[in-house]
Amino acid sequence: MVKIRKYPDKTGHFGKFGGQFAPETLMHALEELNSFYLNTKNDKNFKNSLSMLLKTYVGRPTPIFFASNLTKKLGGAKIYFKREDLSHTGAHKINNALGQGLLTKQMGKNRIIAETGAGQHGVATATVASILKQDCVIYMGEEDIKRQALNVFRMKLLGAKVVPVSTGSKTLKDAINEAMRDWVANVETSHYLIGSAVGPHPYPRIVKDFQSIIGDESLTQMLKTEGNLPDYVIACVGGGSNAIGLFNAFINKPSVNLIGVEAGGHGIKTGEHSASLSSGEIGVLHGSMSYILQDTNGQITEAHSISAGLDYPGVGPEHSYLKDIKRAKYTSVTDSEALNAFEILCNTEGIIPALESSHAIAEVIKIAPKLSKTKTILVGLSGRGDKDIETVAKQLNVNL
Repeated sequence: MVKIRKYPDKTGHFGKFGGQFAPETLMHALEELNSFYLNTKNDKNFKNSLSMLLKTYVGRPTPIFFASNLTKKLGGAKIYFKREDLSHTGAHKINNALGQGLLTKQMGKNRIIAETGAGQHGVATATVASILKQDCVIYMGEEDIKRQALNVFRMKLLGAKVVPVSTGSKTLKDAINEAMRDWVANVETSHYLIGSAVGPHPYPRIVKDFQSIIGDESLTQMLKTEGNLPDYVIACVGGGSNAIGLFNAFINKPSVNLIGVEAGGHGIKTGEHSASLSSGEIGVLHGSMSYILQDTNGQITEAHSISAGLDYPGVGPEHSYLKDIKRAKYTSVTDSEALNAFEILCNTEGIIPALESSHAIAEVIKIAPKLSKTKTILVGLSGRGDKDIETVAKQLNVNL
């Protein structure tokens, strides 16, 4: 296998994907951010500050957990979970938020702008803004605000201003649009803290770099626990930050099969899904070229998922690249399959997963029984499911 390039070129491209499709008013800010990041990421003081906070504040390294009950139930490969749900704030989002928050501080800016869908990135950003004493404004679609009321309250408790977005589908795509408008208007004093591996260069690289700690830890932990690399590494994919962070350490390990799991919604054939890689086309969304959901006129179509964090009509450019060069396989699972996986993990291992993570678990349920008991699967458990209890209860017709 030819060694795969893990970083974008100087123009921000992974192959033909990525780039900078941004208003002229933002080009200087993007160039400034890229230059500042490249000069700062290896600075000893910056690295020490980030490392100390990840250890003492976030709680890293997060463990890997052998899911013996689920393994026994499925009767095939050994299943391990990378427990990002045990991080402070309950998801992987804090890794990137903390890194970019420290960058913001060093750039001399005092205001953080963010978008959020499931609310986990919003909570992580509000948390970081609180500890770093930064002003924080978070844009969130009205539909997601309804689905994630608990996380909205958490953001407000942490001191953030949550701005409802009522345009379009009132979900993550529209929240990103509003956040970008804010950044254009306040670029001198504000940093837009993008939560996923999307957007114009250098964001996909920055987010991947800060999330790559997930894969780095996992590789070391699997070698220590099993004595070998995992045979399969599986993660859910919306924008794709948790997946690319987990995949990164294994991209140039050809024995490891990489599987990204998108939200199939009501089914690919219904058109009501969020599976950009499985059924989208190449186009431009939010500043970069990738696979996106669009109609014959090139207009972005509405995405759907039971999971607010996967409800996005695009995906990060590096995932698009990995798909095209066939280094990673991308599949989809439906809302009902994810809900079933959610219940199964609750009942077998006493873990309440996020609905995002439940999509990856659903894929494991499909493939593990078909594999030998000598095979191993590492699953990115990207977040905990506290935030999704009301959504799940509604789907199961349970009154809280």
